[in-house]
Amino acid sequence: MTAPSPPASALTPVFVRLKLSLLRNGLRQSGGRRAAYITSAVLALLFAALQLLGLIALRGNGHAGTLTVLLVALMAIGWAVMPLFFPSGDETLDPTRLVMLPLRPQPLVGALLVASLVGIGPLFTLCLILGSAIAVAHGVGAALVAVLAVPLALLVCVALARAVAAANTRLLTSRKGRDLAVLSGLIIAIGLQFVNFGAQRLGEAGGLSALDPVAKAVRWLPPSAAIGAVDSASEGAYGRSAAQLLLCAAALGLLLHAWQRSLVKLMTTPDGSTLGASDASRKESSGRGLTSLLPEGRTGTVMLRTLRYVWRDPKTKAAWITSLAIGLIVPVFNALQGAGTVYFACFATGMLGMQMYNQFGQDTSAFWMVLLSISSTRDAYLELRARAFALLLVTLPYTLLVAAVTAGMLGDWAKLPEVVGLALALLGAMLATGSVASATLAYSIPQDSRRNVAPGQGGIAALSVLGGMVVSAVLCAPVIALAVWLHVAGPHAGLWLLLPLGAVYGGLVCWAGLRVGAARAADRLPEILGAVSAG
Repeated sequence: MTAPSPPASALTPVFVRLKLSLLRNGLRQSGGRRAAYITSAVLALLFAALQLLGLIALRGNGHAGTLTVLLVALMAIGWAVMPLFFPSGDETLDPTRLVMLPLRPQPLVGALLVASLVGIGPLFTLCLILGSAIAVAHGVGAALVAVLAVPLALLVCVALARAVAAANTRLLTSRKGRDLAVLSGLIIAIGLQFVNFGAQRLGEAGGLSALDPVAKAVRWLPPSAAIGAVDSASEGAYGRSAAQLLLCAAALGLLLHAWQRSLVKLMTTPDGSTLGASDASRKESSGRGLTSLLPEGRTGTVMLRTLRYVWRDPKTKAAWITSLAIGLIVPVFNALQGAGTVYFACFATGMLGMQMYNQFGQDTSAFWMVLLSISSTRDAYLELRARAFALLLVTLPYTLLVAAVTAGMLGDWAKLPEVVGLALALLGAMLATGSVASATLAYSIPQDSRRNVAPGQGGIAALSVLGGMVVSAVLCAPVIALAVWLHVAGPHAGLWLLLPLGAVYGGLVCWAGLRVGAARAADRLPEILGAVSAG
């Protein structure tokens, strides 16, 4: 006989106390965590208070409705995506912890929804929504609508986050979910570039009036529709205001229904995510795939291992994708703004060239297996050369692509050969310095945290990357000096020679760096193993 499920009214206080207990126990784990939480809470609340005062100061501004509607829409997007990127931020986001309890989804949804209102995030959101409502509320009718609209918009944001988290619980607890969490930095970095670009375009277009057409559409999308309802009531359009409130209420109902369906699925179906992963693994191991395109022997084996690190290891993948994305965004966005130059393509090369640094650190404690295969300087040279070849498989075509795209956008095809030559010289220099730095300044990359450097090794990592970049610039000085001389002295017809000269010079520098790095690696294998295993 199954135990009866308690009603939502009885579950709600239990889950609120559970949320408070999780917060309290988390703060008790260490003084550093407690200090970080308190500091972040104070800063978030201070920013929320300033936002509230700033929005209240907008009362009477002709663009207050546009700004507040779009601001609430951005807040809703944040609530929707944050559970995907930071699933560990709230332990109650994982409903599979409650599967064995005699709880039915319907009362569980109500209790979890109320418990979700406990925290800094909901309080910050409440301040922003309240300030937005005050900014557009004029008259008694609008104030009464705001009394309903503010909590309704807050509930829609919270329910949206919970519905997304519940629908993706299997993903968030898998390796792919951890990959997604690590890649959050990439999404934020790209998003900031788009925000920066949009802000500049907005300034050129004459201010917030350029956003009025967008706001007219967004004000009918929940939860922005709640603020749109207050604005409509201020204008006396009570029928439109009621329709916008009903849209928000309907959206809340749909989100709660979707959340409940996800809970039912999680509580009644087994987790089969590992079956698909194992099948994919067997297919990958049975077919040759990329292996058939790589050279045989140690070189091909090391290249394949390096490329698999890029594809499988979350932090290595995040570093590569971030470099690929930012390396393309910077020259393209500068070209769109009319302030770019073809030479920005070298920035993309530099971003990928940094992936050569700390090659042994990405192996972590598994480096001991690589160590067993290195018995001479020749073995170390083949190891580092193969890793450099793996980087070149991506970096060379990527450099050509970014240079061609930038030249095409700027209409400056004449500079393409010299830019590619400079980029190849820079790439060779960074591969050289990266090889030496990997052998001399190896450091550990923790796999069980969001840190990219083990505690106590931050100085080594900074010296490895920053020092390597400075030395790379010095190594490229001859090619750069030649380019400057050709431009200043006047024989512009010889600028195309920078392409073959840069390629040859980069190859020679890379070869020399690999030889030096291999000699140092062969002499320091035990020290490298200790450094990369420290985390």
